[in-house]
Amino acid sequence: MMEGLPLEVHVLGVNGAGMESGNGAMTSGRTLPWLQDVVAVNVWELWQVGFRDVVICDDDNRFAEVFNVTDHPLGEASNREALKALLRSVATP
Repeated sequence: MMEGLPLEVHVLGVNGAGMESGNGAMTSGRTLPWLQDVVAVNVWELWQVGFRDVVICDDDNRFAEVFNVTDHPLGEASNREALKALLRSVATP
């Protein structure tokens, strides 16, 4: 669990349909679970998310928040803290 949260926080990546060419580079040497969206499902369109969005789901796997790491680079401490705060707010019943 992340820093004593009452609920487990799981992280995985979902690549957009049609962007499969980068899967090898994204997954090589990493342990992050990585899913590939397909046109038939098109979760990116359903959730209206974009490149480098972190989608935060609640305990029932419903869309709760989105945080874009291009607009808010995680190399900056304030952005890391903002993302952690969003995770905490959704993971705390």
